[in-house]
Formats: sequence, structure tokens, C-alpha cells
Amino acid sequence: MTETQTDFRLALSRFASGVCVVTATDPGGRAYGVTISSFCSLSLDPPLVLFCIGKKTSGLEACARGAAFAVNVLSEQQLHLSDVFARKEHDKFADVAFTVGGNGCRILEGCLATLECSRVETYEGGDHLIVVGRVDQMAYADGGLPLLRFTGRYRRIGGEL
Repeated sequence: MTETQTDFRLALSRFASGVCVVTATDPGGRAYGVTISSFCSLSLDPPLVLFCIGKKTSGLEACARGAAFAVNVLSEQQLHLSDVFARKEHDKFADVAFTVGGNGCRILEGCLATLECSRVETYEGGDHLIVVGRVDQMAYADGGLPLLRFTGRYRRIGGEL
């Protein structure tokens, strides 16, 4: 990594962001999941969201080019899920409680919010892909606090984990 790339990463780490897990299923029925922090709303009408995913990510084709995906917004109680889905394990869902959503993607239990999406478009963005999806179904919790990333560490509102 060049000095400029290192400085860029350090500068961006000063932007606090929520932590999500994107799940998707390939045409053969295999489920994939990946931890992301580059997620945001794009439009209210129609309801669109986007996330960015590295081109070397395991499950890239299912998550970035498949017909559907789900975004699971993690709570501060779900740090372990962020770690599980950040790894390159074969079966990340082995010890994870989930249901299958209407779009066939896995919905992780206990999340602050879940959004089931139909993929609208995927764009090139340097070493990442930018995935835009239309929100078809959503659910959210009445309480709880988000899991955050700031300066390369997990955080919660009010302090470090």
C-alpha cells in the first residue's frame, strides 16, 4: 500500500459508520454474507439503497450481480456477527440464527433493521463495485443501538467496545 493509500484509509477512518451484513443467494441456492460499512440510502421515491463491495470479496457475484440481496443493520450486541461475516470461512451461517426472506436471502435475527432488495444496477468504482437496490420489504426494531466503526475500531454510541 502506498503512503497516499495509507493516508486515504486513515482519513476515511475518521468517518463513523454503521456496520451491516449483506446477504445473497446464488442461482444454485448457496448463501453468502459479507460485512460492510459502506451502505447508504439513495432515494425515497423510489426507495433505493446502495452499498460498495470489494472486487476480491468472497461471494461477490451473488452479492453484487445477483437478482436480490438483503441488508442487515447490526446492533451493538452483534459485534460477533460482524466478525463472522468479515472472515473468509466457507459456511458463515453455521452458528447464526436467521430466517429466509421473501426474496430468498437470509435475514439475520436481532438486527436493528433489515431491507430486502432487488438489484437495480451495479457500477464500477475503482477496486470496488457500487450496488444499487430497490427496497421491496423492510423491518426495523423499536429499540437498540447501532454497531459502529470509527478509527478502525468497533464503537457504540457513547464509547468504545
